[in-house]
Amino acid sequence: MVISKKPLHFIVALLVAFMPLISIANPTNDSTKVEAHAVEATHEKTDAHAEPTHEGEAHAEAKKTPEEERAEFMQHHLLDSHDFHLFSYGKESGEEKHVSFPLPVILWDNGLQFFMSSKFHHGESVVESNGNYYKLFHEKIYKTDVAGNLEMDEHHHPTNIKPLDLSITKNIFMVIVTAILMFWLFVSLAKSYKKNNGIATGVGRFFEPIILFIRDDIAIPNIGEKHYKKYMSHLLTVFFFIWFLNMFGLTPLGVNVTNNIAITAALAILTYIITTFTANKNYWGHIFWMPGVPVPMKIILAPIELLGTLIKPFSLTVRLYANMLAGHVVLMSIIGMMYTFNNMVGSSLSFVLAFALSILEILVAGLQAYIFTMLTALYFGAAKEEHHHDDAH
Repeated sequence: MVISKKPLHFIVALLVAFMPLISIANPTNDSTKVEAHAVEATHEKTDAHAEPTHEGEAHAEAKKTPEEERAEFMQHHLLDSHDFHLFSYGKESGEEKHVSFPLPVILWDNGLQFFMSSKFHHGESVVESNGNYYKLFHEKIYKTDVAGNLEMDEHHHPTNIKPLDLSITKNIFMVIVTAILMFWLFVSLAKSYKKNNGIATGVGRFFEPIILFIRDDIAIPNIGEKHYKKYMSHLLTVFFFIWFLNMFGLTPLGVNVTNNIAITAALAILTYIITTFTANKNYWGHIFWMPGVPVPMKIILAPIELLGTLIKPFSLTVRLYANMLAGHVVLMSIIGMMYTFNNMVGSSLSFVLAFALSILEILVAGLQAYIFTMLTALYFGAAKEEHHHDDAH
């Protein structure tokens, strides 16, 4: 049976065309703004000669629009922080309270400073430690006075001294949790092999096919049967480390470790170091003195090939970082559209789109781990490849 796609295309185009009209169908916010503007105008007329108080100015600056609040929430979700913020309540009553899980703050400033992040009260309080005072501003810790004053430059960036921050942030905490989880998981899998004559039991039955896939379809074809065993531990670690962290990033905890470029750069640099120090002479020979090429071209191609070895870890870093960051930004933007539309049709469509994108992000989480592992195996294979040149050719 053949089904025509023209009616479906017409319906989709109709929904897209009416979406902007739906988004402004609710006039509540506009009328509120008009009333607020009218009240301000009346206040200015009645108190034309009255000077504004500092409290009123501070309150006006502190008040944020819903769009600014959503942007701030998205930024908080994407960036690292010194605690796990679970939820907030009491905003309508004017006494907003935050429920969070504090993490240890470790600073090096005239000695080791240690305290819990809950003392900051989400950046509202100044913390005293061994005669030093610290304040949290945009998830960065600055050294201040007892009043918590921050000196700002023309770009509204603090110029106060920043102590060496060795704190256990939520990204570092999740890296530690993932490492412990992987260690427990694979030690249990190895013990089950030993106890059951090479047969996996329990959760190992789920992970065994994935391990065999990495060995048979990634390591052996790209590295070769002669050398692949040397790199299997790194390939397995990288794959499951990235996959688990990507899956944790889809939880409501807001843990986005792999969209931190420092984490992806560390993984890429480790791959580059292993490739560099395990490469054979053929690998370096093709970089510095490419065979079968005229001597003038060898001199030109040598720095280009050497630069190519540095571009490889850079591409690994940016590919994983950009893909995971873009996925979270798009997902959070679509979720924010539910509140922007503020009506049944627009919010429902945004929810369906966010749900579909969340399913897609589950696939992307495994796909990015696979791509990173595949490219790493390709680099290892190039480093161990043995070339045989035909002089007659």
